[in-house]
Amino acid sequence: MPFLVTLSAEERRNLFKMGDKRLAFVNNSLIAAQSNRDILPASFDLDEFIRDYQLAATLTEVLIGLRQLTEQVDDTLMAVGSEAMGSSLTVYDYVKTAAKKTPGLKIIAEQLGERFKAIKKKPAKAAVDS
Repeated sequence: MPFLVTLSAEERRNLFKMGDKRLAFVNNSLIAAQSNRDILPASFDLDEFIRDYQLAATLTEVLIGLRQLTEQVDDTLMAVGSEAMGSSLTVYDYVKTAAKKTPGLKIIAEQLGERFKAIKKKPAKAAVDS
């Protein structure tokens, strides 16, 4: 989409923000402008206003779809990641058990076990009496 722009943080701060309520305001303003062209100065570009509104409305719909898709992808990633982690823990248990009798597996079991050495429970802070 060649018409997409990239804004700096400062540019974003300085622009009007248009959510659902403001989109309705813009729509109502457009209807008023189309119905009362004679009150607008000659320098007002109604055609550009129409194009901007139509693009804003279309991009709003696209963004809603993208947000839904992003949430579904995130949920799917979480679900398959959880399944993969569960399978990994099962494999780790098998490797630990087999490492006792199978040469070479002890090193693999230790490598896999490194993941758990980094996770240490923090001691609970003692309550401070007043």
